[in-house]
Amino acid sequence: MIALTQRQPPNTDIPVDFTLALTAEERTRSRYRLEIQDEIVFLRLPRGTVLRDGDLLQAEDARIVVRVIAKPEPVLVVKATPVLLLKAAYHLGNRHVPVEVTQDYLRLSPDPVLRTMLEQLGAQVYEAVLPFQPEIGAYGHHH
Repeated sequence: MIALTQRQPPNTDIPVDFTLALTAEERTRSRYRLEIQDEIVFLRLPRGTVLRDGDLLQAEDARIVVRVIAKPEPVLVVKATPVLLLKAAYHLGNRHVPVEVTQDYLRLSPDPVLRTMLEQLGAQVYEAVLPFQPEIGAYGHHH
């Protein structure tokens, strides 16, 4: 059994024992049990920890280091002009929808009602399977 209790920021210079592919929702859990390479792994992180792509996790004794990667998952990708992307982000934020925000696109979990709303705003929306990294939020914290 491995207990991963410490989060470190991304560092590609540190060698890792293995990678841990987690969905956006799984990266918000501070307590989690997994089986990896015939090994039972427990996440025991401080409450409220949100893991990001590339973060490193260490075992209690620091002998094992694991890199977190954002697991590809079904998403809606929203593309539009800058003003339309701002409007789309505004409407999604009013609904408290987890959204990945970039200069060129928005990503969110698939939802047919939201897709219709975004298309009615004039945005191009398509389905894809990609890593999803929603914003943590104004009151979220990253340990």
